[in-house]
Amino acid sequence: MDNLFTYSLYGVTAVLLAISYVKDRNKTMLSLKRAWKMFINVLPQFISILFLAGLLLAAVSPETIQYVIGAQSGFRGMLTAALLGAVTLVPVLVAFPVAARLLQNGAGVTQTAVFISTLTMVGFVTLPMEIKYLGKKAAVLRNALAFLFSFAAAFLIGALLT
Repeated sequence: MDNLFTYSLYGVTAVLLAISYVKDRNKTMLSLKRAWKMFINVLPQFISILFLAGLLLAAVSPETIQYVIGAQSGFRGMLTAALLGAVTLVPVLVAFPVAARLLQNGAGVTQTAVFISTLTMVGFVTLPMEIKYLGKKAAVLRNALAFLFSFAAAFLIGALLT
């Protein structure tokens, strides 16, 4: 089933790329060149973060993952996962393979969902920069609301997937 979905996305992408190419060959080629350049620029970071995540997952046993953020860890595990996500600064592109490995190693669905949600929406590490550009009140409020929303989203995902 997963492969069917993946291949469907590839098919839709290929069709849309062909339509774009027929409509405007120059813009499509320029877009592909820019995308390739972005890919090459991100690739070293992507590989190094995946490598570090792999080392971390190899060093931490599935039993530990299950104890700390497994389904049986309940709200304590959700809070732990949320705090880890809030302080982790990795590209979102890397977050999903890491989440998949966490799930394979015993992490709970709800705990993984709150981890991904806080990882992508809450920026503890980037808070000083947000304060500089948005102001203290707006930055803190945005992060606090995103942190709370992450729990709501995780509970919903947990209810739908478990």
